[in-house]
This record gives sequence, structure tokens and C-alpha cells, in this order.
Amino acid sequence: METDGRPNGQKWEVSTTAVHGGEARQKDAHALPDPIVCASTYSFVNTQAVIDFIEQNQDRGEYGRYGNPNEKTVERKLAALEGAEKGLLFSSGMSALVCLLMAKLNSGDEVVFFDECYHRSREFCTKHMSRFGVTTHQVRTGDFAAMEQAINSRTKMLISESPTNPHLSVIDLEAFVSLGKKHGVETLIDATLATPYNLRPIEFGVDYVLHSATKYLAGHHDLLAGVLLGTNDQMADVENLRGILGCINSPHNCYLLQRGLKSFELRMERHNENGMRIAEFLNQHPKVRRVYYPGLADHPGHELARKTMRGYGGLVTFELHDEDWQAAARVVDACQIFRIAPSLGGVESLIEQPLVMSYFTQTPENRQKFGISDSMIRIAAGIENSADLLADLEQALAQA
Repeated sequence: METDGRPNGQKWEVSTTAVHGGEARQKDAHALPDPIVCASTYSFVNTQAVIDFIEQNQDRGEYGRYGNPNEKTVERKLAALEGAEKGLLFSSGMSALVCLLMAKLNSGDEVVFFDECYHRSREFCTKHMSRFGVTTHQVRTGDFAAMEQAINSRTKMLISESPTNPHLSVIDLEAFVSLGKKHGVETLIDATLATPYNLRPIEFGVDYVLHSATKYLAGHHDLLAGVLLGTNDQMADVENLRGILGCINSPHNCYLLQRGLKSFELRMERHNENGMRIAEFLNQHPKVRRVYYPGLADHPGHELARKTMRGYGGLVTFELHDEDWQAAARVVDACQIFRIAPSLGGVESLIEQPLVMSYFTQTPENRQKFGISDSMIRIAAGIENSADLLADLEQALAQA
């Protein structure tokens, strides 16, 4: 099938790739957008066609659990945006991680996490992979000496986010990849917060890149999806296991994700702009004690982010001087534009307290261990007018 329409050797920029990448030049029914293919099974004209499909490994539909035309188009588009050979779409970011780990790990294997990774990712390994004999080590984020010390002959994967959530720590990907190659261990970066617009970890040699496509890639708070990217060889066993587990997405969700990606670059430019303006505003506000945002010059990872990232995204975390969690709640509750909700990356701006939204059932000791303070507030800047967002924050902070 002819895809993209690019002359040989021509490289497209992000926006053009987001609009046209991975798509057929001419589509079914001569439609401009890809038609939604609502099929759970696909027919063959005769028995020989089935044999040809098997023997020639033809790229066509057989059964919906193994692939859908809408899914394949989105996978090609995401791979083009990331600069990867292969992309695999999943029902969520977590299902992408689970499928990867189950495909790659066996009893007796070990993995090493930086400790600011998504708490559900760490929980899956510590509480569930452990039941199958897989050992998980967690070390301080960015401490490569500690990570290397945790590596042994049974270690199979190093895992981190960059930037991390909610602290927005930036990982030195060259050091991360170098450590993996030195010890023959594969590497995984969850780059959900960065997106392929701001950071492309595969260019640094990372083996696998994970995105919760629910967030910036889809961009409209209306679907769940995840994508895992790597080489064709690395992804083969993951794709096979996905077909067994059935952690796939629906044709309609694939259509929505493909449509959301059309405006990807435009949205990311506004997310980056709004995130930066909010971080600068909060950084000089008298009621704010600390701001976590890699675009700020006083952020510990600023220089690394400046050298490796195009922009810094829309997620901004901050802490109030007043350490009472109820002071933070008053700020959150007073917002008129920002909506109280989990997640991030959509066109609407969101606000939440990590203590309440994600760690409410945890002990104070556990919250302190993972750097979740009582006064912490997390903002996911959308694409609204930045002046309106700042005015909303100004009046809300007056309630602290």
C-alpha cells in the first residue's frame, strides 16, 4: 500500500507528519479521512487466499484482536512522529507497559526503576510481577551510580520517565542508554509528558519508548490509548502477546486518536507556551514556595532540558508556603477555568492535589518517601488563553 506520499528521501516536519504520516495516499471510498472499519473479523475469497495469507505473511485483516486498518494507520503515524521503526497501539498506556514486561521478563529476571516513575507502573511490578518471580529495584531518580549498583546478571530492563510526574525531573538519556549498553540491559523511557514534539528518546538510543496516548497525543480528554515504540525485531514478541491478551483499542478510538494527532504540533506549541507562562507566574508569587518546571532556570534539570528538549510541556507542579493541605484545597476549589480532574494533555486545563487524587490512602511516610507534600498542587495547562489562566490562578491563590 502506498503511504505518506513522500518523495524518496524527503523528510517532513512534525506538523506535516502529524497530518499525513502513515496514511494511504488514496483511501477507501475516496474519502479524505480514513473511514472507520468496524469489523471483528475479515473474510477471504477462497481457501487458497487463507493459505496465501499465512504463507506470505500478508498485511491484511484476519481477526480484530490481531489488528484493524484504523489501528495500523495510527501506529504508522506515531512511529513516524517518534522516529521509530515500529509502533504498537494498546488500550491504555498501562496495558502497553504490562504487555511489554510480560513479553520480555521471565521468572528470576530483575528490573530497575527510577523512583519517580508513575506509581501504578511501579505497583504492577512490585505487587504483580513479583508473583511470577520478577524482582523490582527502585533507586533515587537520576542517581546512575545507584542504578548501576542495582544491576546484576539477572537485570533485564531499566525503566524511567522523562520528565517525571509530578516532579518533572529530567533524565540524562545519554547516561541512561550508556548504562544499559554497558551491561547489556534494555532501556525503556515513558515520554508521555515530553511527547515526540519535545523529546525523541530513540534518537538517544533508548530501546523502547512508551506514551499514554490518552494525554497529549490524543489531546481531547475523550479516549484511552497507549503506544509502545521500538524496532521491528524488538516489538515482534510484544505484538504476538498483544494478540493473545487482546489489550487492543476500538476502531472508533483509533479514529479519534488519528484525528487528534492532526493538530498535534499546534496544540503542543500552546501547551508549551502556557506551561512556561504559568511556571514563571508561580515562581514569583509570594504564596508559592517552590515550582517544579524544567523550563525555569532554577530547575535542577534545566540545562539538560534546554539542550535536549524543544519545549517543556504543559505540566507544572508547585508547593505553597502554607503546608496545610486544606490551604492547597482552597486554591484548587477556587479555580474557575481549571477543572479538578486527573490526567493531563487535553485542551482543557486541569488542576489537582496529588495527595488527594493519587496518594490519599497512602501513609504520610509513603507520601514523604515519594516526595508528595501536603501543599503540592499539579496543573496541566490546556490551550486556553494564557492571560485568562493566569488571572484565574491569581484569584485562586488569594484564597490560600
